[in-house]
Amino acid sequence: MNKIKKVLYVTVGFIAFALGAIGVVLPVLPTTPFLLLASVCFAKGSDRFNNWFVSTKIYKKHLESFVQERAMTLKQKIVILAFADTMIAIPFIMVDNLMMRITLILVVSFKLYYFIFKIRTINPNEIEAEG
Repeated sequence: MNKIKKVLYVTVGFIAFALGAIGVVLPVLPTTPFLLLASVCFAKGSDRFNNWFVSTKIYKKHLESFVQERAMTLKQKIVILAFADTMIAIPFIMVDNLMMRITLILVVSFKLYYFIFKIRTINPNEIEAEG
């Protein structure tokens, strides 16, 4: 069973990595959330794939500063929040259940709090200066 979990993590990691890489080229698709998912999946799935992933240029450019310093650019924060809010808006509109809507509002509120107060906002030049 443990082997199956690891294979599943690595598979999801590669799918998320591919979507993140596509997001670099297509501005409609957010890069950072998919790369964060890939990072978590590779870390749980395989040391070899995790080491490969953290050595890629895409990781260094888009995630390294967040992982090391818990910091993102304002643009990264806005893109992630807009994408997540759009995904949360779909069930909010489609579900006619007050408790579910309250739960979704609480999720959005917590997400906003976390991004505003727990993740430091940095200037894009700080990322370039480090790399």
